[in-house]
Amino acid sequence: MKKIVFIFTLLILAVHLQAQLPRVIILATGGTIAGAGASSDRAGYTAGKIPIDQLVGSIPTVKKIANITGEQVASVGSQDMTTDIWKKLAVRANEIFQKNEADAIVITHGTDTQEETGYFLDLVIASDRPVVLTGSMRPATAISADGPKNLYDAITVAIDPKSKGRGVLISFNEGIFDAREVMKLSTTKVNAFGSPNSGPVGQVYDGKVEYYSTSIREVNVNTPFSVKADTKLPRVDIVYMYADAPPDQIDMLIAKKVDGIVIAGVGNGNFNKAYMDAVKRAVAAGIVVCRASRAPSGRVVLHDEINDDELGTIVSDDLTPQKARILLMLGLMKTKDKKTLQQYFFKY
Repeated sequence: MKKIVFIFTLLILAVHLQAQLPRVIILATGGTIAGAGASSDRAGYTAGKIPIDQLVGSIPTVKKIANITGEQVASVGSQDMTTDIWKKLAVRANEIFQKNEADAIVITHGTDTQEETGYFLDLVIASDRPVVLTGSMRPATAISADGPKNLYDAITVAIDPKSKGRGVLISFNEGIFDAREVMKLSTTKVNAFGSPNSGPVGQVYDGKVEYYSTSIREVNVNTPFSVKADTKLPRVDIVYMYADAPPDQIDMLIAKKVDGIVIAGVGNGNFNKAYMDAVKRAVAAGIVVCRASRAPSGRVVLHDEINDDELGTIVSDDLTPQKARILLMLGLMKTKDKKTLQQYFFKY
């Protein structure tokens, strides 16, 4: 009888201790981290094949640090990521925090567009609770798959009290990156991510989270932007500048009556005379044109080689073209006033 009481007491204690652990909801979208291949030593695989419960089951020790719940939002390679999935993630994340369903959120995601999803969510999730994205460069079936470690680290980052109020983060290969600053720098290496302008904001190693810096930009708790499941986002396209580039793409977008154009210019967001004339036509048609740069670091400066007031353009500051597109889409939902839009780029 005493033995039964002892075992029952231990069970109650275990349940109590489990209830005291941080609550983390994992929103899964697919990607290489959920990928499966025919062979462990071959590069080929199909993304998004393994469900989130199976991924979490591959790292049983995570149950000792957090109460984990998984939700499958999508099962796609991130090259197939869409704004509809972004909206689903944003709506669900805001709902989770508003209803106090979790203390933190981890999102598993393919690496190709992870930086875009992270920045979009940073702009539309109105909470100071941690949101951490992660993924992998090797599928779950590969030799030395990096997914389980990255997922464990992302959960570790998400439950750390120091992660609160930092906006959306990306945890990858033991580095912690600000979603606004990070970009994918390698096509195949496991240390695929970096922040050329600012470096990582911290690291996670051996279960410990250390931060080196904080963002100087506004983080998501103060965001003026929001989306719903049925929100229609403005159409903003990216046009790439290169030597002797013709203006055909810009003229095509004018004909399609898009809302905005981001030009991935050379150097300090520069472009040739043919583009210059086409941009004038776009501005005259009521399209907001933002000058960005195809260079991986540095900022695009107002009125340097191009007089933006005369041309009627705005600049991306230090946002990459793909992130400038996201901010311009959300900004255009609020206003078409160029001075206000420009301030968004300096602030967010």
